Amino acid sequence: HSPGDKGEGHGMPVIQRGTASLRKAKKVNVKVCLDDPYVIQWKTIDGDDMRFILQTLEERIKHVGLKKVEAPRKKRRSAPKKQVERKGDVASSELPKEKETEGSRPEPGWTDLGIRRQLTIGINEATKALEKNELTLLLVCKSAKPDMITSHLIPLSASRATPAGQVPRLSETIAPLLGLSSVLALGFKRQSDQFTEVVEAIIPKIPALEVPWIIQDGAEQSAADAPSDSSGIQDPEQLAEAELASQKRKRAKSNQFGSARVVLQPLKIKKLLPNPNKIRKPPRKKRKALSL
Repeated sequence: HSPGDKGEGHGMPVIQRGTASLRKAKKVNVKVCLDDPYVIQWKTIDGDDMRFILQTLEERIKHVGLKKVEAPRKKRRSAPKKQVERKGDVASSELPKEKETEGSRPEPGWTDLGIRRQLTIGINEATKALEKNELTLLLVCKSAKPDMITSHLIPLSASRATPAGQVPRLSETIAPLLGLSSVLALGFKRQSDQFTEVVEAIIPKIPALEVPWIIQDGAEQSAADAPSDSSGIQDPEQLAEAELASQKRKRAKSNQFGSARVVLQPLKIKKLLPNPNKIRKPPRKKRKALSL
């Protein structure tokens, strides 16, 4: 090169002033998650059926008299000695009245533990009872937010062949009767003699759950057992009796333990997408070679 070139044409990149940056690119945090292609939701219950369910539950709970009694709150701190001396006569006159009221107060806790054990109150109790297949009916309040805290109960109930439904104003109606602040889930256990009639009356009002990967043969069998052709019965009373008999058979089959056979459909994986940003550790042999 000639001395007049001044270093031009050596293949070195020319960086303009103000364009160079020392900041590193931010790392994108990638989380591995399993996405569900199905949207599972509770089916809506008609207004008449909702009122019937709430009225039936309200009457039965009032008749049973189940309620939780809270413990009395702690009294405030005692007043200074001067105020106690001034009001000594008044306090002495009020002592027998307080003792009488304390003796008349019921003990804190549930009024009847035997009846309480026949129910599951709350989402946690309902989930544990469904996992053990102990429920014949499950009712969930629509006011439970977010929806994710009750959506897992849909496939769990379907896999156990347990009728379940979302009832509006369930907590608003039942919680005051039980002495609780809220009741987001109410379940009835299989050996609940106090609520057998209530369960049998409510189950026909609950729409069947539909989960794409679960097939229930119990519904097909009960439909096959029902009378298919009622044209031969002309008397309306005989028609009504036949319908009642078919409903009783369906309820008896649904209440039996393991009467409905649940079949899980096979899971098909279409495509696996690896995470390109995942840092994979080398095998142990290569680690030892690199350390040496």
